[in-house]
Amino acid sequence: MPCPETPPKQPIMPSAARTLVLIGGGHAHVAVIRAFAINPLPGTALTVISRETETPYSGMLPGLIAGYYTHAEAHIDVAALCRRAGARFIHDEAAGLDLGGRRVLCRAGPPVPYDCLSIDIGSIPSPQAAGIGVKPIPAFLVHWQALCARALATPGRLRIGVVGAGAGGVELVLALQVRLGDLLRAAGRPHDAPCFSLFGQATTILPGFAGSARRRLERILRRRGIGVFTGQAIGATADGALQGADGTRFDLDDVIWATGGAPAPWLVQTGLALDSRGFIAVHDTLQSISHPAVFAAGDIASIIGRAVPKSGVHAVRQGKPLAANLRRALCGEALAPFQPQRHALALIGTGDGQAVAVKGAWSAEGRWVWLWKDRIDRRFMRRYTNVPEHARPDHQR
Repeated sequence: MPCPETPPKQPIMPSAARTLVLIGGGHAHVAVIRAFAINPLPGTALTVISRETETPYSGMLPGLIAGYYTHAEAHIDVAALCRRAGARFIHDEAAGLDLGGRRVLCRAGPPVPYDCLSIDIGSIPSPQAAGIGVKPIPAFLVHWQALCARALATPGRLRIGVVGAGAGGVELVLALQVRLGDLLRAAGRPHDAPCFSLFGQATTILPGFAGSARRRLERILRRRGIGVFTGQAIGATADGALQGADGTRFDLDDVIWATGGAPAPWLVQTGLALDSRGFIAVHDTLQSISHPAVFAAGDIASIIGRAVPKSGVHAVRQGKPLAANLRRALCGEALAPFQPQRHALALIGTGDGQAVAVKGAWSAEGRWVWLWKDRIDRRFMRRYTNVPEHARPDHQR
């Protein structure tokens, strides 16, 4: 989108040279990098700050766990994507913001100045998660490798619990069961396959989903022998067990939390407007309600007045409108609202080469649904490997 020939009355950056800084390599930001690679904005330098050089695609995480994808197939190489876009990649972690001076304060390196800033850093485990959380995914994958080794080295059956009975928790527990069962079967110990339990605070699994979808997955969980405990809050005890609100104790060898995450603590000190939980408060344009030069997307953002679930599906869909609004903001143009889908399609893998599809009141299941999901996910990932490389700017030569 070309900039106007005459400067706007209140541009984010009044001079011809502008710096757009992205903190984090989340699902929305990789779409921004790709958009600026395909259609660079003249006079704008793009900088990406990320503690990870690769971004795991959450849609492929259960398939990665179940053994259907390799690490490379399920990860976007953010550093390589930045090179193709002619963007500067800083392998560091944001630790704060100087909003007055428009600088990102980094944990290891010097401050990074910006004219326009976007934040897409995901979430961290919630305070009540005494075990390992699914997010951030890189830390969870390290734990997952250790859990595989532990299962192979431990005589007898491990007892594993997944807390969180939404779509993510259901899909995760099914994938974990398949992969660990396969590993122990290959080791000649099929009877030592772990015993799994799923815990949820709502009265049923998949709260908010159609009844037909819940019944399908309840039937699958029951057939696979996974215990389901819903209808009460679950907390961790001092010795690592779980305990329900009614006092029931669950002794487990490993607990994985697939509940909603929490925001990074350093955001509290920035001066940005936050919602009641500490997430960055943004308009439906994904622009901060307190600082027009700052945008946020994905799990870390909270769109005021709209209940948008914190999920990879919505983070992915925010990428294109975020890129467009960042371009508009840098050019001093009016922003456009992000319109989330009212009924997004959910494809929930069951770890065994099948999946359940849900959209609104409609649901279906079978091998064909998994093949559909696999095709969609692989097509998404190809978007980030088939990006033309542009000439690098002076700061990268």
